[in-house]
Amino acid sequence: MADANVLKDQGNKAFAAKDYAKAIELFTAAIAIDSSNHVLYSNRSAANAGKKLWSAALEDAEKCVTLSPSWGKGYARKGAALHGARRYDEAIAAYEKGIQFEDNPALRKGLQEVKDAQAKDATAGPDLGLAKLFQDPNLIGKLATNPRTQKHLADPAFVQKLQLMQQNTQLAQSALGSDPRMIDVLGVAMGIDLQGFSREDGSDDLPPGLKKTSVPSPPPSPPRTRSTPSSSTSNSKPTPPPPAPEPEEEDVEMSEEDAEEAKAKADALAEKEKGSEYYKQRQFDDAASAFSKAWDLWPKDITFLTNLGAVYFEQGEYDKCIETCEKAVEEGRSHRVDFKLLAKALGRIGSAYSQKGDLVSAKKYFQKSLAEHRDAAVLAKLQVTEKALADVERQAYIDPAKSAVAREEGNVAFKAGDFAGAVKFYAESIKRDPSDARGYNNRAAAYMKLLALAEALKDANESIKVDPSFVKAYIRKASILHAMREYSKALEALQAASTADTADAHTAEIQAQEMKIQQALFSQRAGETEEQTLERAMKDPEVAAIMSDPVMQQILQQAQSNPGALQEHTKNPLIRDKIVKLINAGIIRTR
Repeated sequence: MADANVLKDQGNKAFAAKDYAKAIELFTAAIAIDSSNHVLYSNRSAANAGKKLWSAALEDAEKCVTLSPSWGKGYARKGAALHGARRYDEAIAAYEKGIQFEDNPALRKGLQEVKDAQAKDATAGPDLGLAKLFQDPNLIGKLATNPRTQKHLADPAFVQKLQLMQQNTQLAQSALGSDPRMIDVLGVAMGIDLQGFSREDGSDDLPPGLKKTSVPSPPPSPPRTRSTPSSSTSNSKPTPPPPAPEPEEEDVEMSEEDAEEAKAKADALAEKEKGSEYYKQRQFDDAASAFSKAWDLWPKDITFLTNLGAVYFEQGEYDKCIETCEKAVEEGRSHRVDFKLLAKALGRIGSAYSQKGDLVSAKKYFQKSLAEHRDAAVLAKLQVTEKALADVERQAYIDPAKSAVAREEGNVAFKAGDFAGAVKFYAESIKRDPSDARGYNNRAAAYMKLLALAEALKDANESIKVDPSFVKAYIRKASILHAMREYSKALEALQAASTADTADAHTAEIQAQEMKIQQALFSQRAGETEEQTLERAMKDPEVAAIMSDPVMQQILQQAQSNPGALQEHTKNPLIRDKIVKLINAGIIRTR
C-alpha cells in the first residue's frame, strides 16, 4: 500500500501546517486505498478534532479502536473527541480503558484534563448574561442574512460550535475569547449594526460598549496548566469552562516535518530580504531570481509573488507582471490571505494593463482591487483611468461630417418651431465636432427661444472660446444679455463684435442691435439721478473694481477739470476698456 503511505505522509504535512481540511481530504483518500489501516483513522480523527468536528472525530476514533482494540492511542483519540463534545463521563471511561491496555503519560494526561474540565464545569459561575444571547432559536437564520456573518457559516466546524453553544450556554464565554468570529455573532445577537464600525479579521478589538475584561480569556494551550479543585472553588469570580482540547501534533509524529517547514520558511524569508535589497539597488535580474527562489522554497507567502511582479513591472515586462500577480491572487485565495495583499496584487495588474494601454482591463482590475480593500492610491488610479477612457471614447466619437448632418437637422427643427428637438440635434453636432463654434452658437439660439437664457449665455461664451473671431457668437451674446436686461454688458459684447468684424461684414447688424440696446438703456435711466446711477452701477463687481482702482480714480478726477484728458488716456488699451465700461454703466456721461 505504498500509495496510501504517500497520502498519509502528505496528510501529516498538511496537519503540521494546520491545514486540517487538506489533511482530512488526504487521509480520506488513503483510507479509500487501505481501509484496514487503523493509523489512518487515528490521524483523520486528529484532523477532525483540529476543525472541532467532534462527531466525525469520535466516529474515526471508534473505527480505529475496532480495528486495533489493544492500541492505546485509539482510546486517546476517542477520549479527546468525547472531551471536545463535553461528554466527560464517556471521555473518562475511554481514557481509563486505554490505560488498561497501555499505561502511558499521554493517556494519563488526557484523563486528568477531562477530570479537571469536569470539575471546573461543576463549579463554574453565572454566564454574565452573554451566553443567553446564543439561545435564540432564530440565531442561525439571522447570521445567514447578515453580510458580515454569512461567510462564517460556510465552515461546518463553526456551525457545529454554535449548535453546541446553544445546547450548553456555558461554552459561550470561552468561545468569545478564543474565536474572533464569535464577536460578529454577538453583534448580530445583540442587534448591533456591524457596518457602523470597522474591525479587520483576526483583530482583538471589540465593538463599542463591550470591554475586553467582560469576556474571560481561556487558559493558554498548549501546554495546559491544570487547575486543582481547591483553586477552582476558592476563586469567588466566575470561572469559564476550559477550551476544547487542541489536537496533539506529536500523536501524528510530524516533528521532523515541522522542522523542515520552519527551515524552508526561514530560508524563503532570507531570499526575500536579498530580493528587496537588489530591488532598491535596481538590480532587477538578481531581485527576480531571489523572489522566485523564495516562492520555490516556501510557496505560502504571496508577497514573494507580488514583489516579483513589481520587478517585472519595473523592467517593462508587463505580461509577466500580470501573469505573476494573477498567480498571487489565485494562491492567496487558496491560503485565505489578508484582503490587503489580494488588493495589492490586483492593483498591480491594473497598473500593468494601464501601461500596456489596455484601459478597459486596467479599470476592471482597479475596481477588483478596491472591492478587496479601499486604498486611496488605487482609487486615484481608477479615477485617472476612467477620465482617460472617457477622453478616448469622446475622441473616437468625433466625426465632422456627421456633425454637419446633425447641425443641419437642428436647423430644420429650429425653422419648424421644434426648439427642444433643435437643442437635441445641436448637442449631437457638438459631440461629433466640439471644435466647431457653430454648434454652440446655434444651440444658444434654440435655448433663447425656450427662454433658457442662462444655458444660452453659456453656449455663446463657449462658442467665443472655441473661435474668438466668430462675430455671430458675439452678436448672439449681446442679444442674450439684452433679453436678460444686462444692457451694459450687451454693449460690451457688441463692441467686441465690432473688433472681431475686421471685414465689416456685420456692421449693419451690430449697429441695429446697438441702437436697440441704447434705447433700452435710455428708458431704464430716464429720470435717474447721478447718485442712483452710481448706486446701480456699483452693483456690478467689475464697475466696483474699476472705481476702487487708484489709477482710475486719478483719471476721473483729472477728467472733471479737463474732459479732453479722457481722449488721451484711451490710447492705452487697458484704460480704454475700463473707460468704455464706465460709459456703458452711465457713470461717465457723453454728450
